[in-house]
Amino acid sequence: MSDASRPDPVTDRLQEVASTLGDLRLDELLGELQERLARVVSTRDRMQDLLDAVLAIGTELDLDTTLHRIVSAAAELVQARYGALGVLGPGGEFTQFVHVGIDAGTAARMGPTPRGRGLLGQVTRDPRPLRLADLAQHPASIGFPEGHPPMRSFLAIPIRVRDEVFGNLYLTEKLDGGEFGQDDEVVLRALAAAAGVTVENARLFDQARLRHRWLQASSEITTELLSGVSTADGLRLIAQRAMEISRADCALIVLARHGTSSGQARVEAVAGEADIEVGIPVSTDGPVLASLTGDTPVLEADVSAAPVSGLKHVLPGYGPALAVPLHSGEAGAGAVIALRRKDSRPFGPGQVPLLASFADQTAIALELAAKNRAQRQLDVFGDRDRIARDLHDHVIQRLFATGLSLQGTLRRATDTDVRRRLQQSVEQLDDTVREIRTAIFDLHSAPEADDPVSLRRRLLDTVADASSGAGFTPAVRMSGQIDTAVPAAYFEHAEAVVREAVTNALRHGEATAITVSIDTGTDLTIEVRDNGRGLGAGSSGNGLRNLRDRAVQLSGTLELTDADPTGTLLSWRVPLLTPPEPDPT
Repeated sequence: MSDASRPDPVTDRLQEVASTLGDLRLDELLGELQERLARVVSTRDRMQDLLDAVLAIGTELDLDTTLHRIVSAAAELVQARYGALGVLGPGGEFTQFVHVGIDAGTAARMGPTPRGRGLLGQVTRDPRPLRLADLAQHPASIGFPEGHPPMRSFLAIPIRVRDEVFGNLYLTEKLDGGEFGQDDEVVLRALAAAAGVTVENARLFDQARLRHRWLQASSEITTELLSGVSTADGLRLIAQRAMEISRADCALIVLARHGTSSGQARVEAVAGEADIEVGIPVSTDGPVLASLTGDTPVLEADVSAAPVSGLKHVLPGYGPALAVPLHSGEAGAGAVIALRRKDSRPFGPGQVPLLASFADQTAIALELAAKNRAQRQLDVFGDRDRIARDLHDHVIQRLFATGLSLQGTLRRATDTDVRRRLQQSVEQLDDTVREIRTAIFDLHSAPEADDPVSLRRRLLDTVADASSGAGFTPAVRMSGQIDTAVPAAYFEHAEAVVREAVTNALRHGEATAITVSIDTGTDLTIEVRDNGRGLGAGSSGNGLRNLRDRAVQLSGTLELTDADPTGTLLSWRVPLLTPPEPDPT
C-alpha cells in the first residue's frame, strides 16, 4: 500500500473537530432560537394581558370603580405587590388615593392618606415616568409613616386626560424581588394611555348623571314651592337635596335678609349631621360666606383653617366647603353651603357649576313661589274684604235695627219677666255685634301662612288646655284688634294670665262656669269671671304673685274682686300705646 492511500490521523482529527464544532454551533443557534421564541411568547402573553387589562378597565362607567380596576390591572401586569393611584386636585395635592395590596387594618394604622408630597409628588412636579431600584435612595423621599410596609423597587407613571394630568399611578415591590424593567415601563405607559381615555369617559358619564340628578332636584323643589309650601319648608328641602347630591355631610342655607345689619346673616335651614339651630346668626366675614355679597362660588379645602370664617366656630368639625350664591328677592342675599367632615375628600371643581346652577334655579323658584303666595294672599284679602263689607253693611245693620226694636218694645212692656228676657236679648245682640266687629278687624288683618300662630288662636288653645277635664267649656269673648294691636312680646304674658286664672277658678274656686273676656283699646284687658267660692279660695300664692309681677313689668295692674252674685273677678290690664323695651336679661 502506498503512502498516499494510507489514512492520515491528522486529517481525521481535523474532520472530527470540525464536526464537533458544527454540532456546537447548531446547538447554540437552536438555543438562541428557543430564547427568542420564548421572548416572543412572553411578549405575546404580556400584550394579551395588556389587552385584557384595557378591556377590563373600559367596561365600567362608575369613576370610583374604574380607578380601582386601573390600579389592580397595573399591579397584575408588572407583577407588583402594591399599587396606588393618586387623583390630583387644583393645588397639586391628592383629592383621592386608591390603593391595592394593603389591607384596611394596616391602612388605618398608617394614618391619613398621602397628600402628594415627597417622592409621590415628584411625578406631579415632573410628569414623566420614574423608575427606581430603591425608592429610599431618591432625594425627594421623606420616609414612611409608622406601620407602613417596607418597599424598595418603585415605578411611577402619570395618567393624562387630554392635556391634563389627571393623576399618578404608583407600583412598588416586584413580586420576584427584582427591579422594574424597561418592558414594565412600556407596558405601564400603554395602560396609562388607555386609562386616560377610560377616566375621561367615566368623568363625562358621572357629570351627566349628576346633572340629571340636579335637574330632578330642581324640578322637585320648583313643584313643591309652586304648590304652596312655606318658604321655611322650601329652604329645608333645598338644603336636603344639596347635601344628598353633592355627597356632603351637612348643608346650610344662610341668608342676609333685607333690613338686617351689614356683616350679619342667619342660618335659615340645616340638613345633615350639623348640631346647629335654625336662626343662629353668623358673620359674613371670611372666604366661605363671601358668596353672600358676591356672585362668585367659593371652594375651600378646609373651612376650619380659613383665616377668617363666620362658620368655623359654628361647625368646628368640618373641613371641605363649597358655597354658591342664592339670590332671592323675597329672602334676600344668601348662599347654599355644602360641608364635609375634616379629612374627607375635598369638593371637586366640576361640582361648582352644578351646585351654582341648582342654586340659580331654586332662587327663581323661590321668586315665583313668593309671587304666587302674594297673588293668593291678595285673592284671600279680596274675599275677606267682601265678607267684612257684607257683615258690616248687612248683618250688623240688621242686628242693630233688631236691637233698637227690642229696646222700643222694652219700654212698653209691663211684665217683669218679659222685660228681663227682652233686656237679655238686647245684651246678647250687643255681644254679637261686638264679636262680629272683632271678626271684621281680624278679616282685615289676618296673618299670612308663614307668620306665627295668632294671639287669638293661642289664647283659645290656652283656655281649652287649662279647662280640659272640667266637664264644661269656659265662655271666651274677644273684642278689638287682638291679632294686630298686641305686640308679640305680650303674647307669653297674656297666655300665662289666662292659664293661671282659669286653673285657679277650677282648682281652688271649684267654679262651674267661667267667662274669659279679652279686649284691646288703649290697654290690653283680660278679665276672668267665675261663679266659684270667691276670694277666700286661692286668693294668694305664687301663681297670682307671678301674674302681678308680669303686670308690673309691663306697667300694668292686677285686681281681684268679688263677682256678683258669687265667685271672683280677675282683671289684668296693661297699656298698649307705649310698650316697654324687652328685658335684655
